[in-house]
Amino acid sequence: MTYSDSSNSALPLEGMRVLSFCHYLQGPAAAQYLADMGADVIKVEPTKGAFERHWAGAEAFIDDVSAFFLSANRNKRSLALDLKNPDSAEILEKLIATADVILENYRPGVMDRLKLGYEAVAKIKPDIIYVSATGFGADGPLRDRPGQDLLIQARAGLISASGSEPTATGFAVVDQHGAALLAMGIAAAYAGKLKTGKGTRIESSLFNAGIDLQTESLTLYYSSGQSAKAFERHPNVGTWFHEAPYGVYALNDAYVAISLNPVARIAEALSSASISEVASKNAYKDRDLVAATVAKELQSWRFEDLAKAFDAAGVWYERVSNYDDLRFDPQALHNGVFSTLALKGGDATLVNHPLKYDGRVPEMRMPPPGLGEHSQSILSDLGFSADQIGQFTTSGAVVTGQPLE
Repeated sequence: MTYSDSSNSALPLEGMRVLSFCHYLQGPAAAQYLADMGADVIKVEPTKGAFERHWAGAEAFIDDVSAFFLSANRNKRSLALDLKNPDSAEILEKLIATADVILENYRPGVMDRLKLGYEAVAKIKPDIIYVSATGFGADGPLRDRPGQDLLIQARAGLISASGSEPTATGFAVVDQHGAALLAMGIAAAYAGKLKTGKGTRIESSLFNAGIDLQTESLTLYYSSGQSAKAFERHPNVGTWFHEAPYGVYALNDAYVAISLNPVARIAEALSSASISEVASKNAYKDRDLVAATVAKELQSWRFEDLAKAFDAAGVWYERVSNYDDLRFDPQALHNGVFSTLALKGGDATLVNHPLKYDGRVPEMRMPPPGLGEHSQSILSDLGFSADQIGQFTTSGAVVTGQPLE
């Protein structure tokens, strides 16, 4: 892969500097969105590396490089710094003075104990945008509980609302949504700073992000006086609040997702007498009967034949793809969704930035960094001499490293 020179085309957040004190997924993914949009993101990580360097789901490592780390750390520079080492204080003071944003996702109180909390940072940089991402919030009765994606899905009602039985989402949905919300808030605060010269204190939580994901569902539930009985439904029905046949159905050779469609249209498309018989039913109140009838009709259909029938009738549907299908989906290829990063141990497939700016997807200007890969250049830019940098490395305050291979 080649890496682009951002000087050739301006990106929306060029000029913003972000110090990212983040690990796991939510914080790193938020910082990656900002880096993709042109921000100078410095990943300040422990001298042994951030957590995501050492763990990967499915034990997905390419040699010793974590695919989890690769997923959320492109376009960043790495400064490996021991925050507890007394020598790091001088480095941090100079570094903070150059920053627009501090982004951290430690547990509440950790940054204060490290003397890097909002009050301490604001004394160095009064116009700082200081962003804290926690599990449940900076205060409150659940402040100290672990804020991990699955646990948030459970507490926020997402698991109970998914599937005819409580079902966890098949990926870290809350982390990723929380990251997008963080990036949105930071971009908004930066726009405000450019106009007013003032910083902003931003507080985010995975719990709130998990609730925000369900804005439509929760508003419908509370506003219509529903009870938990509303969640009971035929296993083919996709949500508790949609009418049938909205959901996923097994075919002879595949699965198909059917969106909002009049039951009579489905019956006509399939020339189905059995579905015609239930077309006059209330598609929400009698959704189980409608879904069961559609499911029985579809089980003998092949997808190719069903697609022709549905297309002719204007039915909204899609074949259920798996990840192998998605990798070579023609629209995904057209949209430039994926890119390949060559490493010594093999190729990694990455998901690109999801938006286009002036018709272009932001390119990877820098691959995910090696631990401390940019420590020396960052310190040099701050005005430290080669001898001083040598002293910092000798004392263990700083670790310098090489690019990932």
